[in-house]
Amino acid sequence: MQRLLRGTLGQAKRAVIAIVGGTVLAIGIALVVLPGPAFVVIPVGLAILASEFLWARKLLELVRSRLERWKKGREHSDLNR
Repeated sequence: MQRLLRGTLGQAKRAVIAIVGGTVLAIGIALVVLPGPAFVVIPVGLAILASEFLWARKLLELVRSRLERWKKGREHSDLNR
């Protein structure tokens, strides 16, 4: 009985994280074309999803690495001015 309850609670937690993270991510994607901080909201949604889903963790790492590369490129271009 406890095993069944633990499995059910785990599935419920995963479903809640999927719904909340998916909603935040969808809002972030909508903010790409609407006024708002899309580049803040999208990583937050991915971070929520990454707590349970491997695909989101990998995508979040990709976003982080591209952001770091973009940031270094901007610093380099600022130095050349």
